[in-house]
Amino acid sequence: MPVTGAATLPTAAPTALPRPLAYGCLALSMCLVGSYVALSKPLAAAFPVLLLAWLRFGIGAVAMITWLKKPATEAPLTRQTRGLLFLESFLGNFLFTLCMISGVKLTTAVSAGVIMAAIPAAVAVLSWLFLRERVAPRVWAGVVCAVVGIGLLSLSNSELPAHGAPALAPRNTPNLVWLGNLLLMGAVLCEASYAVIGKKLTAALGPKRITSLINLWGFALATPFGLWLAWRFDFSAVQPGTWVLLVFYALAACMWTVWLWMTGLKSVPASQAGVMTVMLPISAALVGVLVLGERLAGAQMGAFGVALVGVLLATLPARR
Repeated sequence: MPVTGAATLPTAAPTALPRPLAYGCLALSMCLVGSYVALSKPLAAAFPVLLLAWLRFGIGAVAMITWLKKPATEAPLTRQTRGLLFLESFLGNFLFTLCMISGVKLTTAVSAGVIMAAIPAAVAVLSWLFLRERVAPRVWAGVVCAVVGIGLLSLSNSELPAHGAPALAPRNTPNLVWLGNLLLMGAVLCEASYAVIGKKLTAALGPKRITSLINLWGFALATPFGLWLAWRFDFSAVQPGTWVLLVFYALAACMWTVWLWMTGLKSVPASQAGVMTVMLPISAALVGVLVLGERLAGAQMGAFGVALVGVLLATLPARR
């Protein structure tokens, strides 16, 4: 697999951000993901999933057309970099969505939340295996807190929307629950791979180029399914407000969140960046409370506290 290869990618010209600003970019990226996930339920009701993905990538491609231009300071794309770009889009965009949505349909939202709580741990392990990052004990403690906090949150009475929340209207099939959980574990590995491969790419390309190129790959992968579904879809039945929400969803999912994540990832080890994924369900819950009128129980507030302690453990400057 290209991630494990010994070849060194050409270095990119842009300088790294200060650590606090990089952590802010990572946290804001995950907060945006949680926000648009919580607000995108009407889109799933209006569009088939693969048609929605195709429209999302298409809008993103139009918005980022100027980002595709190669900067003068950037080295030509190598074969390894092209392979990493494809893997980043295939695993992080395309396959993740299919695994998450298909998994949730066969199991429950609670199970999805518990399994997705393993993302920080998966990122730390893959960073250690493939990037040879040294994961400090304090970061491992932060990972444990993140997993425990989001696990408690998922097991509380009010379920949070998972990362693929637009499809959380499951029709559980008892005999296939094991398959649903297995697909969700695959989604965790896809998301963790997205963070690790992204760290490799930031050594060769700028955040804007990475964002636009992986979106273009996503558009190419989704186009056959999108065209087939669009041929028989009644677009006139879609309400104007839904189109506005679709544009926000596409720009947030394809453009803003990826650019913020790649910008922060240039300056932060992938294992520490993975801990910031706890902001996804936290922001989704806050949107549910502040916008959708849901209630926040004491157990959920305690889970948030544990998760945020994990973020502090992983991100506070080490004592010299």
